[in-house]
Amino acid sequence: MIPFPDIAPEIFTISLGVAELSLRWYALAYLVGLVGGAWAVWRLIKSDALWGDAAPMQPAKVEELLTWIVAGVILGGRLGFVLFYQPGYYLANPLEIVKVWQGGMSFHGGFAGVVIAAWLWARRNGVAPLRLADALAVAAPIGLFFGRIANFINAELWGRPTELPWGVIFPGEAAQSCPGVEGLCARHPSQLYEAGLEGLALGLLLLVLIRRGALRRPGLALGVFLAGYAAARIFVEFYRVADAQFITPDNPLGRVALGLSMGQLLSLPMLALGLVFILRAMRQPRR
Repeated sequence: MIPFPDIAPEIFTISLGVAELSLRWYALAYLVGLVGGAWAVWRLIKSDALWGDAAPMQPAKVEELLTWIVAGVILGGRLGFVLFYQPGYYLANPLEIVKVWQGGMSFHGGFAGVVIAAWLWARRNGVAPLRLADALAVAAPIGLFFGRIANFINAELWGRPTELPWGVIFPGEAAQSCPGVEGLCARHPSQLYEAGLEGLALGLLLLVLIRRGALRRPGLALGVFLAGYAAARIFVEFYRVADAQFITPDNPLGRVALGLSMGQLLSLPMLALGLVFILRAMRQPRR
């Protein structure tokens, strides 16, 4: 078993007398992921050769696009968490919805928010939405990687109990409440599994495909990202503990429907849509 590293959720805290201001790893992960993603998009659109013709937008437009993406991530991610995971609680406590600093963001909701924001921005600026989506798909694994690392530092979204040598002893009463386990309970570091698959592996795959001309087939990078993320998420969900509101004595694994978790159910449409985009792109001639 591996002891959980001694890392506080806050990087530092500044006392302002009547209040305290903290910089949290979670917030820093979002910041680094968004800025890193914007940098990746900027690098892609600087090279017309990658696209087979002119890049879909000018590099100077990236900063404006980033503002729209930030709004889509925050609004979509928070509302997705509220609607998909804890609608009853937030209906009874609507003021809690705005407290994003307390955690509670849904990837699927954030993804939907980015799709809407990017589509509106593309229509407003005369940019082909599908080609913009390809660029954003390449950038997304950067944010996913840092976001999952922040989940690990926060000691949240941990996995099921395990006896494997890389099992982590997460702190807290909930993490240490393992039926049938005496003494310390080690769990799958499912956050790191997701960081490795959704972030690192998927990002490297997209990079290889881009070097082989993927951006010359509109929709291919988007399809690979959708299918790749969905497949990785569905796989890791078998090792990840479901959200507490789905777990009952009669349903200890927190299955929602068809024997699947909420994360798996939300990923199935992404997997199907990703395969559709891949097939459609491969049928089109390369630019």
